[in-house]
Amino acid sequence: MEIKKKLVMSFKNIKDKQVSFSIENPKDDLTEENIKSVMDLIVSKNIFSVGGFDLTSVVEAKVVETSTTPYDLVIE
Repeated sequence: MEIKKKLVMSFKNIKDKQVSFSIENPKDDLTEENIKSVMDLIVSKNIFSVGGFDLTSVVEAKVVETSTTPYDLVIE
C-alpha cells in the first residue's frame, strides 16, 4: 500500500470564489503557525492571481493522506 500526503491551502479571491493550492509531500514538522504565516504572506503580497483575480483571504489548510492499494489483475 502506498500512502501519499499533500497540503491543501484554500483561499477566497476578489470574486468571493474559493481556490486551492496543493503541495505534494509536505514536511512532517509543519505547524499551524508556519502554514498560517505563509498563507497570510501569499495574500498580503499578491503572490498568486487565479484567473486574473487576486486572493483576498485565507479559508483553511489541511493535510490530505491518500492510500492506494494496487491489484495485479494479470490472470494466467
